[in-house]
Order: sequence, then C-alpha cells, then structure tokens
Amino acid sequence: MPSHLSGTALVSGATAGIGLEFARTLAAQGHELVVVARDGARLQQVADQLRAEFGVGVEVLVADLCDRTQVERVADRLRDTADPVDILVNNAGFGLAQRFVGGDLEREEAMLAVLVTAVLVLSHAAAPGMAARGRGQIINVSSVASFLTTGTYSAAKAWVTTFTASLAIELDGTGVTATAVCPGFVRTEFHQRLGARGPVAPAWAYVPVTEVVNTALAAAVAGRPVSIPTRRYRTVVALARQLPLRLSHRVNRRLAGGRRGRGRQR
Repeated sequence: MPSHLSGTALVSGATAGIGLEFARTLAAQGHELVVVARDGARLQQVADQLRAEFGVGVEVLVADLCDRTQVERVADRLRDTADPVDILVNNAGFGLAQRFVGGDLEREEAMLAVLVTAVLVLSHAAAPGMAARGRGQIINVSSVASFLTTGTYSAAKAWVTTFTASLAIELDGTGVTATAVCPGFVRTEFHQRLGARGPVAPAWAYVPVTEVVNTALAAAVAGRPVSIPTRRYRTVVALARQLPLRLSHRVNRRLAGGRRGRGRQR
C-alpha cells in the first residue's frame, strides 16, 4: 500500500460540500487539481480561490454528469497519459426526495446517470492507466444509506459501495486502491437544495465534512475498501446489517422522513 497520496487529483462535484472539502484538502497537501462540476461560473470561482490560497495548478472541466457525452469528456481527461490523474474522487451527487411509485421517472434516470453510470465510466477510464503506472487511488463517495432501504437513492449508493469493494479486490497488488466513502449526515447544502429549511436530523447525527474527508483519505492510503466516518455510524451500519428485512424497512421509513422534492445534482 502507498505511504501517502501523490499526483494530480480529479474531483467531481467540487463546488460545494464534500467535493469542495476534498479539493481544498488535496490542494493544501500540494496536489494539482482537475475540478469538475456543471456550474461553470461557480466552478471557476472555486478554482481561482484554490489557486490563490494554496498556489497549486487547478484545471477547470465543466460537465453535467447527467449527460453521457459530457461524462465521456471527463473520461478522456482521465485516460490522458501525458498528464496523468492519479487520484480520482467520484463525488458528484444527486438527491431525489420522492416516492418511486408515481414519481418522476426522468429524475430517477438522471440520478442513476450521475450516481451509477458516471462512477462506472470514470472508474473504468482511470483504473487501467493507474494500474499501468503502479499507483493511484479511486475514491467513490457513497453513503451510509447504501446499507439501508430508503428508496432508490439507497439502491444507487448500494451499487457504489459494492462496486467499489469489488474493484478494490480486482486492483489488489497493482498499487492502486479503491475506497467507498460512506458518510451519514454531513453539514453541507445538499438537503437545502432538496428544499429542507433546516436540519433534517438531530445535531448528534451530523459529522463535520473535514472528518469525512480526512478519514476517507487515510482509508485510501491504507487500502481500505470502505470508509465509514465515526464510531457511531459504524455501529449504525453493523446493526443495520443484522436487522430482519421487515424491521429494517420500518426503521428506514422513519429515517427517510417522508420528504418530497426535486432532485438536484451538485
């Protein structure tokens, strides 16, 4: 396993929340960056701030990961052997607070495009070059929801966690690691974009975004396939895995909170 992270990092969903914290932390460690998001103006502002604060090179790549053609442009950047990317952070998010039955199917498909297809395509683009160079990290931001049954968001995140753990096995011995990051509630603008006017969970449930990112980077260095920040969320996951499906469903309905709203990519 590598003793530290090295090389250029590509971070999707880099304008806010967990993605922005990944970008800031990696820039502070001296990594050159490629930042990806769909809001070009906001992305350029973030890039300018990172350059000014940390003195690193920051490449801007505007892409809407709902669009397969735009995903391919990001994949082409990851395949570039002349200017390689050795750290991939698949963080772009998509919240979808609606019931599946009677819900907007196009929004469901857009969520899968961002949370599943983009992670698949970008990991597929990055892994061969990393393996050939004998170094690299693929960090896929999943969720504690991947261990629960809280709708199609949980289902998509379950795919991310299982895929990443499987990829870690396939990459074993190559010098490349794959890590699924599974946070619980984090104080970002994610829920506010879904229409929440305040906290959606008690204060004790929230984990600082810095802790999520630092734990994830340490897990990537150590070659751990799954990173669950904080002991309390590791306990939640351990218990969730033991609950009978019917009881798990009742608990998860309470956690879901019955919220409604439109999905938003970040």
